[in-house]
Amino acid sequence: MHQPTTQPRPSIYYPYEVFQPWLPSQHGAQPRQKVVIVGSGPAGMVTALELARHGVASVVLSAELQFSQGSRAIVFTRRSMEILQQVGVAERMTEGGLPWRFGNSYYRGQRVFRMEAPHDDDDRFFPMLNVQQQYMEHYLHDACAASPLIEVRWGNKVLGVTQREGYAEVLIDTPEGEYTLESDWVVDASGGRSAIRTAMNLQMEGASYEGFFVIADIRIDLPLPTERLAFFDPEWNPGNTILMHREPHGIWRVDYQLPEGETPEEALRPESLKARIDAQLAMIGHAGTPWEMDWSSVYSARTLTLPDFVHGSVIFTGDAAHLLPIFGVRGANTAFQDAQSLGWHLAYVVKGLAGPRLLASHSAERVGAAREIIAESGKSVRFMTPPTRGFRLLRDAVLSLSLQHEFVRPLYHWRTSRPHEYTHSMLNSRGDDNALFTDGPAHGAPPRNIRLAADDYLLDHLGGGFDLLYFTEAGEVPEPIQAVVRQARERGVALRVSAIGHSGPVKGADQSFADADGHFRARYGVRASGAAYLLRPDQHVCARWLTLDAHRLQAALTAALPQ
Repeated sequence: MHQPTTQPRPSIYYPYEVFQPWLPSQHGAQPRQKVVIVGSGPAGMVTALELARHGVASVVLSAELQFSQGSRAIVFTRRSMEILQQVGVAERMTEGGLPWRFGNSYYRGQRVFRMEAPHDDDDRFFPMLNVQQQYMEHYLHDACAASPLIEVRWGNKVLGVTQREGYAEVLIDTPEGEYTLESDWVVDASGGRSAIRTAMNLQMEGASYEGFFVIADIRIDLPLPTERLAFFDPEWNPGNTILMHREPHGIWRVDYQLPEGETPEEALRPESLKARIDAQLAMIGHAGTPWEMDWSSVYSARTLTLPDFVHGSVIFTGDAAHLLPIFGVRGANTAFQDAQSLGWHLAYVVKGLAGPRLLASHSAERVGAAREIIAESGKSVRFMTPPTRGFRLLRDAVLSLSLQHEFVRPLYHWRTSRPHEYTHSMLNSRGDDNALFTDGPAHGAPPRNIRLAADDYLLDHLGGGFDLLYFTEAGEVPEPIQAVVRQARERGVALRVSAIGHSGPVKGADQSFADADGHFRARYGVRASGAAYLLRPDQHVCARWLTLDAHRLQAALTAALPQ
C-alpha cells in the first residue's frame, strides 16, 4: 500500500499543510472519467483549470499529501502571469511576489552586461515576478478546490496505465490499497521522472550536460535590489558560474556550479554548503552576515523532448513531455504554456467540437516550442557550463574580452523564456491577410495587451473561447458576420466579438472599446475599418484580415477546429 509521509515538510517560511488522502472505501463505484490528470504540480493544475474554463471535468491525482518541497520554480514571466490571470490566480501571485526586469552579469568583480527586459504602459504585469513554487501551487490548488469541475485526490499514486479501445484504465494505489479508474483521456503531468513514460518505453530526443548545480535557499537580509545576479569564473569557484535571486519572505536563492568530479552527495554536505555560501557572500561584500538554510538540492542541465506528446489516450505535458534547463526560467513557464494549449485542444475534442487532428496540432505546436527552447537554451547551457574544452576556450575568450570590449557583452544574454509563436500551425487560416500586415501580432503569436484605463487592460476582457477583434467606426457589425457568429455558437463554440474604434455600443458585438487616439489600431497594425483578428481559446492569433467578410471568418473557424 502507498504510504505518503504525513509529516509536514520542513520550511522556515512556508507553513505546509498535510491534506487528507482520498480513500476508495469512502466513495462508491467509480464512473468513467472524461479526463484524469496524473500530477498536481503547475502543469497538472493549470491543465485542470483550463479544462474547467471550457466546461470539462477532470480528476487530479497526487501521490503526495502536500505541496512540493522547496521553492523550486521561482521566476514567472509576463506571459505566464497572463495565463495565470485566465485561471484566476494572478492577483494572488502579484500580491506576494517581487517584480523585476534587470539582470546583471559579473566577471572578475566588474559588471560586464546588464539585461533590461522591455516594459511599457500597455503591460499589466512586469517581465518577471519572483514567487516560491509552494505559494504558486497553493494558489492554484485553492482555485481548483473552488471549481465544481475539478476533483483533487491526495495520496493517490498511479501504478500503471493500460490503454483500451477508446479509453484507458489507471491503476492507483492509496494508503488503504489499490483501485482502478477508467478515463477517456489520461494527462501525464507527473514531472521529469514520469513512470508512465518509462513504462511505455518512450524515448526522448536531445542532450544532457555533465555539469551539476546546487540550489540553496537561505534566509538573509541583503540590501540588494530584486535583480538577477550572475557571476562568472569567481575566485572561490574558478571556471564555474554562480546565480543569485531575491525571493519573497526574506529568502535568497544561490545557485552555484560544482567543480568537476564533485558528486551531488558531497556538495550537499552541510559543511560544503556553508563554505560555498560564505565564500559567495564574502565575494559580494557581505562576509559574516548571518544566514539560515531553508532548502537545498542539485540539478543538471538537460535539453530533451518527446517527439510526440499524444500516445493513444495518454497525453504528456510539462516535464513529463520534455526536460529543459532552468537557465532563462524555462521550466514552469513552459509548463504553463503547455497546459494552456492542452486545456483548450483537449476540451474541444472531449466536447465533440473538433476531431483527433486538433490534438495532433497541439502535439506538433508544443513539440516545436520545446525544440525551439532546446535550440536557444542550449546556447545558454554551453555558455554557463561549457561541455568541452573547445566551448570552454570560446567562453573564456568572451569573458576576457568583455572586460574591455562592449561588442562581446551581449553574448552574456540569458535568452529569457518567451511565448512560442505557432507560425506554421495547421490551425492558422490560409486565406487571410496575414502577409499583408506591416505590424501587429502575426499568425500564431499571443495578443498584444492594451491599457484601456488606469487599471483596465484588453486581456482582462478576453479568454474563455475564441475572440474576434473587429475594428469598426460603425455602430453595427455587418449582419453576414453576425450570422457566422450565431452559427458557431449554435454548434457550441464559444465566440466573443469585441468591437474596437466606435465610441459607443456596437450592435452585434459583446463588448466595445473606443480608440479615439488610434493607439489600439497602431498596436495591431490596422489602418481602416473592417479589419479583424481571430484569437484561439489560448489567445494566439489564428487569422487576421485587413477586410473581414463572412466567408473568410467561416473558413478561419473551420481551419481552427478540424474534424
